[in-house]
Amino acid sequence: MKVLLLENIHPGAAEAFRREGFEVETRAGSLSGDELHEALDGVSLLGIRSNTTITAEVLDAAKDLLAVGCFCIGTNQVDLTAAAERGIAVFNAPYSNTRSVVELVIGEIVVLARRLTEKTQRMHEGVWDKSAKGAHEFRGRTLGIVGYGNIGTQLSNMAEAIGLQVVFYDTADRLAHGNARRMPTLDALLAESDVVSIHVDGRPGNAGLFGAEQFARMKPRSMFINASRGMVIDELALRENILSGHIAGAAVDVFPIEPKAQGDEFDSPLRGLDNVILTPHIGGSTQEAQEGIGTFVSRKLLDFVQVGATPLSVNLPNVGAPNPPGVFRTAYLHTSTPGVLADINRLLADAGVNVVGQSLSTNGDLGYVLTDTDRVLPEDVLSALRRASQTVWLRSYEL
Repeated sequence: MKVLLLENIHPGAAEAFRREGFEVETRAGSLSGDELHEALDGVSLLGIRSNTTITAEVLDAAKDLLAVGCFCIGTNQVDLTAAAERGIAVFNAPYSNTRSVVELVIGEIVVLARRLTEKTQRMHEGVWDKSAKGAHEFRGRTLGIVGYGNIGTQLSNMAEAIGLQVVFYDTADRLAHGNARRMPTLDALLAESDVVSIHVDGRPGNAGLFGAEQFARMKPRSMFINASRGMVIDELALRENILSGHIAGAAVDVFPIEPKAQGDEFDSPLRGLDNVILTPHIGGSTQEAQEGIGTFVSRKLLDFVQVGATPLSVNLPNVGAPNPPGVFRTAYLHTSTPGVLADINRLLADAGVNVVGQSLSTNGDLGYVLTDTDRVLPEDVLSALRRASQTVWLRSYEL
């Protein structure tokens, strides 16, 4: 099998695939259009980060593709429905870079509160500007977290530990950590927060979540941080509020349009503003996080192609099973139709095949069953399953 890894995925991932005998190609940047179509010729496993878009058209061109690994948290760059319809599994790393993102946000709060961007710039220009003007301690201030998932909750814990009060808002029912207080509305959070930090996912409903109206509702001279998705905020509205002085400082790590490769030109209406930190989507870009992501996602992809396991797949039914040696496994992805499991077991019984383990799960319109037997399934059984109207694909493994 051939593996293609794009966007500077940690070399540990390539090493993991090579150890298992896979052919691996790596590329530093993202790909799109005809370049991506051409590169996917003969590729069984594709690894991407956040800047490569996988559409239904791309999936149609990738005739040999079995799975996509998103070596990052988000999966909104992949058409998950189209992938599921084609039986292509998608995996991500929902937890591996949480700590790195949180540490960046905490650091940005300190830098913004002390206006260190301006101080260090003036020192580099040869100007000694020793002044307390505009610089504040953050102890006792209120941090408002919008989106209280994995990153939001860990940020909440760390922020409390260093003296911040925490309020949060989430559309889902989330348990408050420590002394954090849940706010009934986003407006209520904005009215109380000295720092607002956004940590929502990339679902389409979050596009334009934070615009002129929301900035206007923030406390005067408060600070704003976005380390979630670029499409969440209105950059022009943020610029206007920085220039007017309503927002005292901002840190932005993600942008609606991001360069595709290292060294490409970056442009944003936020460039050149005082006390604004702009970073090139590096929230999870630490050696520790990238190594962890490389290990985690490559292992999920290997488990899928080697033993048919799908736990934590974001688009296929999640099925995992023990891998006892000496058994023969059949992995069967099918449209979710009543009686499929009974049909499989009837075929096996008629063929005199003993089932030693079986696991089934459904997700939306798809069902997935792993069946372990004491011997290889006869060809007539395999053919009957392949011909069935509900079949998406059928694969066999010897454990």
